[in-house]
Amino acid sequence: MATKRDYYEILGVDKASDADTIKKAYRKLAMKLHPDKNPGNKMAEESFKEASEAYEVLSDKEKRALYDQYGHAGVDQSFGGGGFNWGNFTHQDDLSDLFGDGFSSIFEQFFGGGFGGGRNSQERKNRGEDLQIEISLSLQEISSGAEKNIKINVKDQCETCKGSGSSDGNITTCPQCKGTGQVYQMRRSLFGQVQTIAECPSCRGEGKTIKNKCPKCSGDGRIRKVNEISVKIPAGVQEGQYIRLRGQGNMGIRGGTKGDILVLIHEREDDLYERDGNNLIVDYPISFSQAALGAEILVPTLTGTVKMKVPAGTQSGKVFRVKAQGLPQVNSAYRGDLYVKVIVITPTTLGRDETDLLKKLSEHDAAKKYVPGKKFFSKMKDFIY
Repeated sequence: MATKRDYYEILGVDKASDADTIKKAYRKLAMKLHPDKNPGNKMAEESFKEASEAYEVLSDKEKRALYDQYGHAGVDQSFGGGGFNWGNFTHQDDLSDLFGDGFSSIFEQFFGGGFGGGRNSQERKNRGEDLQIEISLSLQEISSGAEKNIKINVKDQCETCKGSGSSDGNITTCPQCKGTGQVYQMRRSLFGQVQTIAECPSCRGEGKTIKNKCPKCSGDGRIRKVNEISVKIPAGVQEGQYIRLRGQGNMGIRGGTKGDILVLIHEREDDLYERDGNNLIVDYPISFSQAALGAEILVPTLTGTVKMKVPAGTQSGKVFRVKAQGLPQVNSAYRGDLYVKVIVITPTTLGRDETDLLKKLSEHDAAKKYVPGKKFFSKMKDFIY
């Protein structure tokens, strides 16, 4: 097993640092290790997780005291048997002004969901489940943004018991945990006795008990229903990204907070364009005469057409760039480009006049006596996309 690094060393602070200094150090690292700045970088992902674990401990007075006294052994039990995971992180609110709280999929798809988001343990216990839906978008919808209305099955408040789960309103405070949902336990370790917090076994962490359960929801406090939601999709989204609709998922049991809805983006294949990030690529057929003599062509874009000049002597496969006719970047004024690849078409059927003209042209071509070689290829390779 790899040796864990010192938490103070990870954040670059000393042991005498106050809470504000520790928070500033963590936020600085979070910005540096943000997935937008480190696409596909697993090392950055691990470093961010390591820094978040350090911040989770050092920003909590009790955990920090245990760590200062016993080191990692003093706090490891608070993360469970598998060690730190994002379900243990309770400081998402400390990052919301940096990364935003709406369209956070680019951030979360690298590290997964499950952030505590600053909720206390009881709120996390009663939080409803997240739901996932999928939306298929055309390239035109991705270019301009879209709004979709979708019906979805959710678990919502039971109207009979108003979400309490009780048929008669007889809800009492748990006598064992005094309503906190937690009990303190002492356990022995190599460093002596260590106090830990565990879920109350009597009320299963809810802090209250129900004598007579509601017959409609069986004491759950919620029933299934169909909700219609509106999803606003910003322009420029990509395949595999998702939008998180906070507080629109399943309601938690007995009045618990609502989970989220994750809207997964799918991009339908377009008949005309190929997408490359924010850029678009289109093949445009031209004739021999247009390639040889030059021409002005009308290139289709997502918003209409634009005129583009094809210079005389253009070779098949030459690529031209039309600026700012690609796709927008999410929440940015930047827009990609449109790349037009011209393809010189060889006709398969010829009329009499066309045959006569090409025969005359072939007489001139025969006199030129093209010879292949390295120099010829070096000139031609400039036209290969």
